[in-house]
Amino acid sequence: MKHELIALIDMDGTVADFDGQMQQDLDAMRAPSEGPYVAAPGDHPPHIEARMRVIKRQPGWWRNLPVYPLGMTIVSLLRRHGFRLNILTKGPFKTTAAWSEKVGWCREHMADASVTITEDKGLVYGKVLVDDWPDYIMRWLEWRPRGLVIMPAHPWNDDFEHPNVIRFDGGHEQLLKIESRIRAIEKAASREEDE
Repeated sequence: MKHELIALIDMDGTVADFDGQMQQDLDAMRAPSEGPYVAAPGDHPPHIEARMRVIKRQPGWWRNLPVYPLGMTIVSLLRRHGFRLNILTKGPFKTTAAWSEKVGWCREHMADASVTITEDKGLVYGKVLVDDWPDYIMRWLEWRPRGLVIMPAHPWNDDFEHPNVIRFDGGHEQLLKIESRIRAIEKAASREEDE
């Protein structure tokens, strides 16, 4: 297993547009007297948290999330390099029905990937992690100090820096840097197999 090229890919905010859909649904619930509210991850006023819970509990909400093209660009690159894809998504603690809907989304949009639903991403093995959330990234890097993380760019990870993390906003130079690091991982894995 240690030589296998495994890429762990977060779902929400990485390959599925959780945030765009949540923003759209919150906007639809806004009262005429309310101003716009940005639904970026983090702490929200209690009434917004309550609305978000109602939205996420709607049957089919997770299953019907739109694809997030930026993340799919990274997935395409990993496929070209022969990585085994594994969706690594956190299961919402209070919305367990979402777990099966997440699997359904993956079967439709990433049928070639296996699916792991976890409450601790740091415990799952892979050579590469694709994730947008800094806390999950740092937890994973605790156990994979030489691992590569590709971070889809979002406002909430704008200031995040780590030598093992490449933040990707769709730029060509970043894509070349990611590909170079992936090739280095392939070469290292090949040398390990020869030993």
